[in-house]
Amino acid sequence: MRPATSRRSAAALAVAALVLPLAAACSNGGSGDKAGSASASGAASSSSGKAPAADLTVLAAASLTDVFKTAGDTYMKEHPGTRVKFSFAGSQALVAQVKQGAPADVLVTANTKTMGDAGSDVGAPTIIAKNRLVIVTQKGNPHHVKTLKDLADPKLSVVLAAPAVPAGNYAAQVLKKQHVTVHPKSEEADVRSVLTKVETSADAGIVYKTDAATAPDKVDSIAIPDAQNAVASYPAATLKDSKQSAAAQAFVKWLTTPEAQSILRKAGFQQP
Repeated sequence: MRPATSRRSAAALAVAALVLPLAAACSNGGSGDKAGSASASGAASSSSGKAPAADLTVLAAASLTDVFKTAGDTYMKEHPGTRVKFSFAGSQALVAQVKQGAPADVLVTANTKTMGDAGSDVGAPTIIAKNRLVIVTQKGNPHHVKTLKDLADPKLSVVLAAPAVPAGNYAAQVLKKQHVTVHPKSEEADVRSVLTKVETSADAGIVYKTDAATAPDKVDSIAIPDAQNAVASYPAATLKDSKQSAAAQAFVKWLTTPEAQSILRKAGFQQP
């Protein structure tokens, strides 16, 4: 077994590799002078006590990729001097990073069970949004998929998220409830990978409603009736080892504000 320090170093490198491109994306379009101005403004803000200036790393479920980029930009505009960097992956992978000592400040998963797996490494979670599942097919729905039962057709190439992934677990629940047996062509590490497979090669898959909404020109979406569906809850929590706990708590609290909730609603997420 590797020493704990080695595991933490490996985890730190993994998170850094994921968040650096997003951090660069957040700073695109701004000159070095603007960055310096923002830092000065942040220092003034921090000294005035309005908001703690910080560089926050947020580990977030893959299904939050698009909406959190928008939310992060909004938050940074409202809190000069604070930078929010995101690392998106399957919730189970994020919790594994936390367990390995990944240097981060906030964790947001796509179900309460996975957040619970983080145990004492996180603070008390707050539900910030909910979601539902839909069936997605290749554009034009060439195989005329209409219901969950249609996914049992052995001629169909169906892709699902792996059972350990919240989206995969939810999909397994709804399929079992309808007594539908599906033999997936592949089981993906996160829900966005399911969407990509349907966009490029698979006939159908099950993703969140919000994921399907990001690719209306590439996939068709078939609603799953509420009585057959599952409701996904998204809890957010600060990491106990965060070096910027006050700033992390402020970000989690902001996610429940009307402004942040409006951003989530526009992306198709439901109220907590």
